[in-house]
Amino acid sequence: MFNYIRNIANSLRDRYNLLPSLYGRGLGVGLFLSLSLFSCKEENSNHADLAAETAKVYYEQLLNGDIAAFVDGTVMHVDVVPTYREQLETNMKMFLGQQEREHKGIKSVKKVKGTLTCPTDAEGQPKDTAHLSANAFLIFNYGDNTSEQVVVPMVRVNGTWMMR
Repeated sequence: MFNYIRNIANSLRDRYNLLPSLYGRGLGVGLFLSLSLFSCKEENSNHADLAAETAKVYYEQLLNGDIAAFVDGTVMHVDVVPTYREQLETNMKMFLGQQEREHKGIKSVKKVKGTLTCPTDAEGQPKDTAHLSANAFLIFNYGDNTSEQVVVPMVRVNGTWMMR
């Protein structure tokens, strides 16, 4: 449950610049306590939704120019040499440039839904919460007034949803 709350707190902090780190003191701890009271049951029922919301936040960070934070949200960045990380960040800059040329840029990202891709029980709950994976369905709204639905494969690593 702590990771569920940490993901939400980090999403809120990054999106609205409201919160200090959840590991710090102050408002982050208050948010942790209040969310823990209301989300005990939520953890198991919203894995897919949380994965989709996390993917949306990662893309919003990219659109706001925080390429390093976006790369931090990928599984590929873990334990890589600095030159490979630089390549990942350069690739994202190239992606943004391509979207600017082709569509006048990505103006906003909307979460559609998340679906679990790991084995689930009859109620749709994951059978093994240690090995969670999901697809996040997002809509990119472009500057040329077009939109596109994209699928972002997600995997939970050490309690944090990350892009594959």
